[in-house]
Amino acid sequence: MRRREFITLVGSAAAWPLTVHAQQLETTRRIGVLMNTASDDRLSEAGLAAFNQALQKLGWTVGRQVQIDTRWAENNEDLDRKYAAELIALRPDVFLASGSLSVAALKRVTRTVPVVFVGVADPEGGGFVDSLSRPGGNVTGFMLYEYSFSAQPALLLPQGQLTY
Repeated sequence: MRRREFITLVGSAAAWPLTVHAQQLETTRRIGVLMNTASDDRLSEAGLAAFNQALQKLGWTVGRQVQIDTRWAENNEDLDRKYAAELIALRPDVFLASGSLSVAALKRVTRTVPVVFVGVADPEGGGFVDSLSRPGGNVTGFMLYEYSFSAQPALLLPQGQLTY
């Protein structure tokens, strides 16, 4: 064996424990999901499947780099409060909330953990954000519809095409 090959081999072997140690330091991120529907709601199931698929495309494997804890509140304010308390106790890195009741429940239990919402008709009017252009605080997300569309009636055709 040549000297350079030997040094390379020893250097690689010495670095191997550091590589293993660095891989062990990889932390699992936790996402708390509070849905405003029942667990058998097809649209919500499809939305969560798309969310999981997008995470996977970004390199996040559920069970490895990310843990997702989901609760289904069924548009019940008491269940929203209960599940928000359960989820905050799990110490998530971020929340995904569906619907106004879920956002309100999460806003009551945390001012620091980011809350990303979907399916909220009026986040500013509901007191979830300071303004649409600058949400402020720890809550942000995607509105149920765009206000500029509300000036014109829209018709959704059977093929899924939107027309005005």
